[in-house]
Amino acid sequence: MREAMRPLLSVQTSPALGLDILAECRVSRARRCQLHLPHCPAGPVETPIFMPVGTQGAMKGITVAQLEALDCRILLGNTYHLGHRPGPDVMKMAGGLHKFMSWPRAILTDSGGFQMVSLSELSSVTEEGVHFTSPHNATEMLLTPEESVGHLQATLGADIVMQLDHVVHVLTEANSMHDAMHRSIRWLDRGIVAHESHRQKQNLFAITQGGLDPAWREQCINEMLKRKDKVAGFAIGGLSGGEAKSEFWRTVELSTSRLPRDRPRYLMGVGFPVDLVVCIALGCDMFDCVYPTRTGRFGHALVPWGQLNLRQARYKSDFRPIDTDCSCPCCTRPLSRAFIHASLSGRQVNASAVVSLHNLTYMLGLMRQIREAISVNRFPQFVREFFQRRCYLRKDDQARIEYEGFRPPSWAVDALAKVNIDISDIGLDTEEKFQSEDVEPKRVKSTDCTSF
Repeated sequence: MREAMRPLLSVQTSPALGLDILAECRVSRARRCQLHLPHCPAGPVETPIFMPVGTQGAMKGITVAQLEALDCRILLGNTYHLGHRPGPDVMKMAGGLHKFMSWPRAILTDSGGFQMVSLSELSSVTEEGVHFTSPHNATEMLLTPEESVGHLQATLGADIVMQLDHVVHVLTEANSMHDAMHRSIRWLDRGIVAHESHRQKQNLFAITQGGLDPAWREQCINEMLKRKDKVAGFAIGGLSGGEAKSEFWRTVELSTSRLPRDRPRYLMGVGFPVDLVVCIALGCDMFDCVYPTRTGRFGHALVPWGQLNLRQARYKSDFRPIDTDCSCPCCTRPLSRAFIHASLSGRQVNASAVVSLHNLTYMLGLMRQIREAISVNRFPQFVREFFQRRCYLRKDDQARIEYEGFRPPSWAVDALAKVNIDISDIGLDTEEKFQSEDVEPKRVKSTDCTSF
C-alpha cells in the first residue's frame, strides 16, 4: 500500500473545507491537492480534478453507481435549473440534492449566473438581481445573491456553493463588462452575508471577473482578496465563451499568478483535454464542462491521440475497442467500434450512453495521470508526452482523421513556455496546413463548454 503523502501545506479555508497541498511542480505552477469536504465517504477530493456536470441532478445515460465506479468524488449541479425543476420545496422535502439523487459524495452548485448569457433573451439584470422568465412554463424568477446563496443553494446542500456573479459574454463591450465586474464584487458581499449561517456545512467560492482586460482582472481579484477570510476558494469566471485562445491563456495565467496559494482555484466551464493540461500547468485545480458527455451523445469518443467520430462509415467494420488501454466498461468488455457505429446509426440510446461513459473515464483518468506525474516530479515530461501522442506524424498506424494537427497548437506552446515547459520541438516541421479527411468538424457544432 502506498505511503500517504505528507502535505506541504495544510489549511482550513473555512469550517467545512480543509485544503492540503501534497505536491507542487518544480518547473510550472501545477500542483496536487486534497479537498476535505462534508461529503467525502470515499476520501477527499483530489485535485487537479475534472467535475462532470449533472445540470438537473443527473447526467443523460449515466447512473450515480457508474460515477462511483469511476471513483468520481465530486460533480456539479446547476442552481437555476434545479430551482425551477424540481424546485426548492421538493428539495427540502427530499433532504437536499445528495439524498434526492442518491449521491453520497461531494457536489458543487453553480449559482445560476451563467444563465444570464445562455438565456439572455429571457433575463434582465438590475442591482437587485436577475429577472428570469422560465423557458419551460413562462413563470418568473428573481434570482438575487441572497436567494441563490442563502436559499436555493443552501436548500440543495452542496458542499461548494458559488456566489451569484453578473456574467456577460466575454466579448461584451467595455462599459458593460466594467459594470458587470463591479456588480460581481458587490454581489459577493451580499452573498457572504447570506452564507454566514451556512458556513459550518457549506463553502462559498468567489468568482473573479473582468473579461479579457488585465487591469480589470487584477482589480477584481484584488478587491475579492480583501474578502479572502470570508470565502473558501476562488473561481476564474467569464471565459471559454469564444475568445481567442491567446487571450484565454493569458487571462488564466494572470489570474493564477494573483490568486492565493492557500485557496483552491477553479476555472469554470473549461473541459477540452488540451485546455485542461495547459491550465493545470498554469496553476488551476478544478474544472467542469458538459463537453465529454455532450460530445459522447453525438458519437464522438475521446482518446489519447485525439477523437473518433464513431458515426462515420469508416468504423462500420472496425472490430477493435475504442481504446485498448481504456478501463471503461465499453472498452474492457469490449464493445467494438463497429457495434457502436451500428447502434449510433440505429439511434440506440445505449450507444450514446456508453460513449459518454467512455469519455468520462478518459477525462477522470487523465486527471489521475496528471496527479501522479506531479507527485513524482515528472509533470513537464508528462506534458511533452501528452502532446507528442496527439500529433499526426504520417505513420502507417495513424488514422489522420483522428488527429487535430501536425504540431501542438501555437497558443499552447506559448502558454506552456510561460511556465517553463518547452513543447516547441514536438511534431512535424512542415509548412503544410493540416487538413483532416473528416468532412465534419472535429468538435460537435454548438458544443459550448460553458453551456448547460
